[in-house]
Amino acid sequence: MKIVLAQPRGFCAGVERAIEIVEQALEKFGPPIYVRHEIVHNPHVVKRLADKGVKFVEETDEVPAGAVTIFSAHGVAENVENHAMDRGLQVIDATCPLVSKVHTEGQRYAKQGREIILIGHEGHPEIEGTLGRIPGVVHLISEVEDVAKLQVKDDDMLAYITQTTLSVDDTKAVIDALKARFPNIVGPATKDICYATQNRQAAVRELAKHVDVVLVIGAHNSSNSNRLRERAEEVGVPAYLIEDASHLQTEWVKGKARIGITAGASAPEDLVQELIERLRQIEPVEVSILPGVEENVHFRLPLSLTKATGRKSADDSAVA
Repeated sequence: MKIVLAQPRGFCAGVERAIEIVEQALEKFGPPIYVRHEIVHNPHVVKRLADKGVKFVEETDEVPAGAVTIFSAHGVAENVENHAMDRGLQVIDATCPLVSKVHTEGQRYAKQGREIILIGHEGHPEIEGTLGRIPGVVHLISEVEDVAKLQVKDDDMLAYITQTTLSVDDTKAVIDALKARFPNIVGPATKDICYATQNRQAAVRELAKHVDVVLVIGAHNSSNSNRLRERAEEVGVPAYLIEDASHLQTEWVKGKARIGITAGASAPEDLVQELIERLRQIEPVEVSILPGVEENVHFRLPLSLTKATGRKSADDSAVA
């Protein structure tokens, strides 16, 4: 059995930063540290941090007054942040800088007097945070069909922004429909799309061309992991989303000569290696990595942590 690994796969810079923020907070303040929502959408990451003394809550009301509280990589609405401050919580914001960039873009468009079209999935924590960061009118849509249903005040004063876990390919049809109906709509440049989302989807699409089945490691509530499975299926090969090796069903790979493996942006690499070992129990394997983009993006930690740990102080910006 030949195993082919996608490149890139697994952790992105935003996830690495969020996890490191929690680790550094534990080191500085000691447990318990409270995190609103899952720090990233992966049960293994959440459990490993919980075992170290991190307590995950859904609302800041569940956090004792004055406790150290971390906002997840998905971002939070402004009223959540204000409520945390009112309760005297020591807040550390682990929002991915690329998510924060979407917030800033939406706020800039709103200041211009534009209604905002937000392309994303209702109920996703990133969307809830973004909706709560942009003043004025924001319309949430997810499908091409939603464009025709939009009711706006002024066709010439519109702008669109997108959820970061959606790639250029995910949003292209919707954006094309928006531009067809509203020719003067404005939006961010393609280069502003999350690099990690785009790279992983391009990689799994290429991977699917070379294998008989694709296994995607990731949580079922992870938007980007679900998109990876869909991208592989679009190429015409069966694809399965599993949380870890224990969820593998042998009939998926029996008789298959080439098995492709990738992982969502919140999935640790050790889960990939465990899956390889599980496949090795079925029959001998030969592992290779499909050539792809080599990522070297790093997001610096918040000043509140870098000063405390002696790390180089910097703004929350990206460096390549």
